[in-house]
Amino acid sequence: MNIVVLDGYTLNPGDLSWEEISRLGKLTVYDRTTEEEIVQRAEDAEVVLSNKTPLSAETLARLPRLRYIGVLATGYNIVDTKAAAQQGITVTNVPDYSSFSVSQLVFSLILEFCHQVQKHSDAVHGGRWSAIKDFTFSLSPLHGLIHKTMGIIGFGQIGQQVAQIAAAFGMHVVVHTRTAKQVEGLEHVRFVEENELFRESDFISLHCPLTDQTKGIVSSRTLGLMKPTAFLVNTARGGHIVEQDLVDALQAGTIAGAGLDVLSVEPPPADHPLIGAPNCFLTPHMGWATVESRKSLMSLAAGNLQSFMDGAVRNQVGIDIAP
Repeated sequence: MNIVVLDGYTLNPGDLSWEEISRLGKLTVYDRTTEEEIVQRAEDAEVVLSNKTPLSAETLARLPRLRYIGVLATGYNIVDTKAAAQQGITVTNVPDYSSFSVSQLVFSLILEFCHQVQKHSDAVHGGRWSAIKDFTFSLSPLHGLIHKTMGIIGFGQIGQQVAQIAAAFGMHVVVHTRTAKQVEGLEHVRFVEENELFRESDFISLHCPLTDQTKGIVSSRTLGLMKPTAFLVNTARGGHIVEQDLVDALQAGTIAGAGLDVLSVEPPPADHPLIGAPNCFLTPHMGWATVESRKSLMSLAAGNLQSFMDGAVRNQVGIDIAP
């Protein structure tokens, strides 16, 4: 089995091992691959693994030996699954490997907003604490989470994990999702319509897939419904937010702040409007990338491939559109 990894650096920048996958065949790993390089690098491959390198219908048509695509992520929109199905190519993804990691970042962003740890630490290192007469100081009002309302849009594994953490902080939890479902241990969650969630929430966290219905769900209209003290978190997909509308809202004080791990273009151009926006914390799409999550992703991807080789495919995607 000839296996080619097109963009291995994000999963394994050098601190993990490819051994689980290399045991399954001849393995070639490229740190990065441009669209123009895909065919040359994968022309003899029976298996291609990719995180973000796109595999279009045109590209797949030029890879007649390809039999399996393993997406090294949960989202699989990088693959033209219809074209893959027509060519008899199996496509799998890796669901639910990063729920704890992403939810941890959600609250890292929220707690940074509440306590501004970095700003206060910088002030202390700069001599501010040593220069005052009191035993304490704060650079701005600090905020607690107890009795605040956490609004969650999307209620998959990550949304459920965020709800559990929010409850542990003593928060009320409201959820807007396409299909409401009761989850054991989360009976306290209240399901609401979209507008109600934007109006009621002190914190809003997005955990829905990017679809025609959720694209631009955060816009001038919904931002205008939010409390001026509210904080928005997006660790899902950049396309959920009309970014210029968010910039305008932050500049006008329509909402208090935002914490974003994803943008519509990644990496963003240097002049991206959210870079430098007031009260906006930006992180480089790193919510999924703890060492523990990447180890899990590596192992699950190897397991997917092993299952395919054994004739018992797991985590297959795109099969509903097969001809």
